[in-house]
Amino acid sequence: MALAPNVYDAEPIPDAARAEIDRMLGNGDLFRYTAPQDAPVTLLERDFADFIGARYALAVSSCSAALFLSLKALDLPRDARVLIPAFTFAAVPSSVVHADCVPVLCEVGENYRIDMDDFEPRIDTGIDAVIVSHMRGHTSDMDRIMAACDARNIPVIEDAAHSLGTTWGGRNIGTIGRIGCFSFQSYKLVNGGEGGIMISNDPDLIARAVIMSGAYEHNWAKHLTDPDLEAAFARCQNQLPLYNMRMNNLSAAIIRPQIAEIPRRVRQGRANHDHVAARLNASPWLEVPQKLEREERAPDSIQFNLVGMDEDDTRAFARAAAARGVNVQVFGQSTDNARAFWNWQFLPGGTPELPRTRAMLMRACDTRLPARLGREELDFIAGTLVDAAAEVMGEARVYGT
Repeated sequence: MALAPNVYDAEPIPDAARAEIDRMLGNGDLFRYTAPQDAPVTLLERDFADFIGARYALAVSSCSAALFLSLKALDLPRDARVLIPAFTFAAVPSSVVHADCVPVLCEVGENYRIDMDDFEPRIDTGIDAVIVSHMRGHTSDMDRIMAACDARNIPVIEDAAHSLGTTWGGRNIGTIGRIGCFSFQSYKLVNGGEGGIMISNDPDLIARAVIMSGAYEHNWAKHLTDPDLEAAFARCQNQLPLYNMRMNNLSAAIIRPQIAEIPRRVRQGRANHDHVAARLNASPWLEVPQKLEREERAPDSIQFNLVGMDEDDTRAFARAAAARGVNVQVFGQSTDNARAFWNWQFLPGGTPELPRTRAMLMRACDTRLPARLGREELDFIAGTLVDAAAEVMGEARVYGT
């Protein structure tokens, strides 16, 4: 019997990182503000901004830190209402709470994207900002979202933790809202172990975020600047608290050479996803939702819905796949899954009633598909999922006759 592929190991760090890491290990130059200029973190910010097509970038300790700093940089009032999709990772509402704001959840459809029929009425309920989580790389209708928010002067932050390399209408995800936030955690497209980065074309937003990230005294001058950004720094010098969410030089040295690998990883990840999706969609029990017309994805995992299965069938399917060596996460069938909104017991006001999202999460499945997998490994995963579904539903039909 073939062995199940290992879907958890990341790709090797490019050799180009080694010389820079050895240099820093030799002199201990790990703090981003030690060098007078061109520290590894600063060079990462420059390279990432150039790659993604943004004017400014700020590298920080995590994507959660980037989301928090984005909200603080918007200078929202205490208890500002921030609209977020109900299908996201717990770090998103956590960042809202941490920023002294109130998360307001909206429904998400069976295709894992924001339900616009629920979103549009909610933004007229005193919403001060919106975070769009492109959860697991699934892009919501950014044209409708931006039109609705721009008409009301509501700023949009893109949580693009899962969407580096995804485009919407030819534009990189993360560059459409006022701020975009990305993750370099090990399970993401670029692996820094931990780390995040935020981008914006607004010098005032970035200046505020840079200082609050931990640029004390005049260390902001060691960032890549231009006259607009320098003027913005002058306006907020000594005006803001420091939260110390900086990235260190060692992380930047690991991340920076991987930027050149992004296009290849996107191509391979998309091909892998589409190959497995075709196999799953041939099963009557499995459904991979179609992408939106203007979306080109950069997936490193696959999500699919179970068709015609009740809760017991769903659990049996996950067990059958696991017995064959393929782990399936059913988002809603865990008492501690951080992507099921009813497990966010820290939400102010308690758990909201979101029946469409709840129903989706009870049958939405997730399986990793790293870009490095080969065709035989992909076929093993796809075949296992199809066979597990057939085993469970075949038994269910016989039992019911």
